[in-house]
Amino acid sequence: MSRVEEWLRSGENEHLEFKEARSQFKIDDLAEYCIAIANEGGGHIVLGITDKPPRQVVGSAAFPSLSELKRNILDRLQMRVDAEEMIHEGKRVVAISVPSRPVGMPLHYHGRYLMRANDSLVSMTPDQLQRIMNEAQQDFSRELCRGASLSDLDGNAIDLFRESWVRKSRNERLRLSEPVQLLHDADLMIDGHVTNAAIILLGSEKAVRRFLPSAEIIFEWRDGDRIEFQDRRSFRTGLFLVLDNLWDVINLRNTRETFREGLFVRDIPTFNEFAIREAILNAIAHRDYRSPGSVFIRQYPRRIEIQSPGGFPPGVTADNLLFKQLPRNRCLSEALQQTGLVERSGQGVDRMVELSIREGKAPPDFSRSDVYQVIVVLEGILQDPAFLRFLETVIEEEEGSYTFAPSDLLVLHRLNANLPVPPELRDSLAHLHRHGIVERIGHGRGTRYILSRRLHEFIGDAAGYVKRRGIDRQATKELLATHIKEKADGTSFAQLCNVVPSLTKNQVKKLLQELKNNGRIQARGFTRSALWYPIP
Repeated sequence: MSRVEEWLRSGENEHLEFKEARSQFKIDDLAEYCIAIANEGGGHIVLGITDKPPRQVVGSAAFPSLSELKRNILDRLQMRVDAEEMIHEGKRVVAISVPSRPVGMPLHYHGRYLMRANDSLVSMTPDQLQRIMNEAQQDFSRELCRGASLSDLDGNAIDLFRESWVRKSRNERLRLSEPVQLLHDADLMIDGHVTNAAIILLGSEKAVRRFLPSAEIIFEWRDGDRIEFQDRRSFRTGLFLVLDNLWDVINLRNTRETFREGLFVRDIPTFNEFAIREAILNAIAHRDYRSPGSVFIRQYPRRIEIQSPGGFPPGVTADNLLFKQLPRNRCLSEALQQTGLVERSGQGVDRMVELSIREGKAPPDFSRSDVYQVIVVLEGILQDPAFLRFLETVIEEEEGSYTFAPSDLLVLHRLNANLPVPPELRDSLAHLHRHGIVERIGHGRGTRYILSRRLHEFIGDAAGYVKRRGIDRQATKELLATHIKEKADGTSFAQLCNVVPSLTKNQVKKLLQELKNNGRIQARGFTRSALWYPIP
């Protein structure tokens, strides 16, 4: 019996939706059904079968390119679906496989949290939304690990944990605590029972494999963007036993970028140890341990990608990571904070941003994340040596009167790369403007910011400053008129466009027409061969 026949026999339910879609089907309608089925736990949408009984296979011409269909759904929903084309009795049937929503996270499309109700889609009630959100309120890392005991924890890992806690807290009395008392004080044991956090941080390899096999880190070395890896290693013991080993493996292939400053040459490592450790700790502390997937670290010659199961916690996005902190595993995060492996029980993204930009590299990129996984890319390439020299100079000059926050550095990076500054960073723009590090142009809705004249002069790009800042309309006209006056043999339109490269051709034409209307210049010739002359 084929899959199509099985679906016809089973009939529609909350996991299976039929749509006739003989010729076409709107992508937005399909997106809504994907959301509804994902909220119900996942399932299939089948195109080419009538949705009213008795159901028949009629075939569908909708979505001739399945790769484009999957890409459109990903763009709209940040959800990866699978799509398969099947031929049943000579008729084309398209089956879209929709994964379940993450635990504790209802999904929405354009603000509507949808579910199926008979043959229709309806919005979830507040009670239904609350029940889903309550799924994630329990701290998995604080839950007791059934069947585990102190003997499942590695003694060397406990010693490392103790030493880190002593060093961070400067409390020498912790050295006198018995392991059971030490772990109770750290909330890694509760009433004599071992928590999941204890297994994740301190578990032996045997214990991790038995109780939390998903608490695995897989490292891969790839010498290019090919599918194949050249080296692969699996780490499945407590974090305190593997963190240093992970860095050693990464550092084996850590090259250095040469940075010349005047007569001095210094090297910047392709991969900053502290930024990489922060990214790994972030993945371990905030991943979804209920998901069976592993944490993947993929190292390439000039970048590292770290992928962890589970999307961002509710309310957290790639855009607000720097400002919104919501630990998924609070007990685990607090233990890392107590021992100084992380500075605070937050996302750690601000530290990664600061370290990357201070070395002239791109900030960490979370744009490939979706509701099922978080992916961060750390680039190792030194992007703009001149900007880095300026940044170091400004930091040295301003450190006494102004402390640069990671958000300030992110603003400077985005302005230097001609990228828009999101609303969340507007406060940093104001700070930088007051200190003369950025300049404001215009007022009201037309306000924009650029890096200061000092920066452009420092890196030898005064023309770039003029281009970014622009000059006012009257000054531009005077510049064109002066250039025409100085060229007795006439000036071509192309030459005038080069005088003001920041303007479009239409903008130059309008300014020339105004000068002509004012009786100051005249054109001789036609079309491209025309030349402009001053009027005495």
